[in-house]
Amino acid sequence: MAYKIDANKCVGCKTCMGVCPANAISVDNNGKCFIDKNKCMGCGTCATICPMSAINPDL
Repeated sequence: MAYKIDANKCVGCKTCMGVCPANAISVDNNGKCFIDKNKCMGCGTCATICPMSAINPDL
């Protein structure tokens, strides 16, 4: 299962980028992080580390 980032909660701290083993997280033009669903392994590491609780499973 892939994960997604709620852009309204994301503050662009990039903490999630540093822990993603699949390098699936990038930053958009607004400084917000987003997850490439094709690269996401579904491990959930990013969700556990996000200080804003902005990352959740993409159901």
